[in-house]
Amino acid sequence: MTGAGDEAFIAAVKPLVDAMGGELLPPDEAGPEDVVLSWEGAAAVAVRLPQLADSLDHILAAMERRQGEPLADLDRKAKQEVVRILEARGAFSVRHGVETVASALGVSRFTVYNYLNRDKG
Repeated sequence: MTGAGDEAFIAAVKPLVDAMGGELLPPDEAGPEDVVLSWEGAAAVAVRLPQLADSLDHILAAMERRQGEPLADLDRKAKQEVVRILEARGAFSVRHGVETVASALGVSRFTVYNYLNRDKG
């Protein structure tokens, strides 16, 4: 990306970029939608953010890794907790978010809506 002095900065931001499903690239390859991060007064690295729909898939995959098993294999209480976390992260503002989550959990859309309404009630 850039000089050796920037390596520590890039290493520090990489876990965050990976968690978002983003991509690190050299600053001179940044497009208009990319975010260029500066360190010590110079452009150090650019971040290409994922599309929202890709972010939801990335979040679901990360949650599955954290759980240590497929989300569809979780018990009802654990699935309800997953839905609560996803709602807090804005997963259901993405087009087809409910359908995507329902598929990952191995439940119907109706069940996901029930889990959402249960938290509000």
